[in-house]
Amino acid sequence: MKEMISKFSDLLDAVAKEDEPQRLLMLFAKAEGGSTNPKKQRKQQRGTIEPVMCVDKLPEEVGSFTQLVAEADNISKEWNFIIIAGLAGENGQAPTTEDADPYLNKMANGLAMGEDLSRYLIFDRSENPIVMQE
Repeated sequence: MKEMISKFSDLLDAVAKEDEPQRLLMLFAKAEGGSTNPKKQRKQQRGTIEPVMCVDKLPEEVGSFTQLVAEADNISKEWNFIIIAGLAGENGQAPTTEDADPYLNKMANGLAMGEDLSRYLIFDRSENPIVMQE
């Protein structure tokens, strides 16, 4: 399913088609380091990514990518990426915020420890999909 998702609205459409209700887990992160040389920026950039803030929402609580960015910026503008995962509910019930907490912690800790991010959807501030490579 990940390959078909190139915009945030694609994600919302895909989540709506799942068998069980979903809760979106979103980790806002900031990139540090990398090259300041414009010629090198065309190639692979290297640096670190650190968590800034986390939120979980039901898909219907997210109006659009623009609204999500505005809401996040009201809390902190110190982020470059949104790292997103879905958490499936059971028996027709969406997961609660309490259900989501350990998964958000795992995402933030994994990011801080430099774990592979390829299992997540990642968008930059302009809704461009990002592919992270080790």
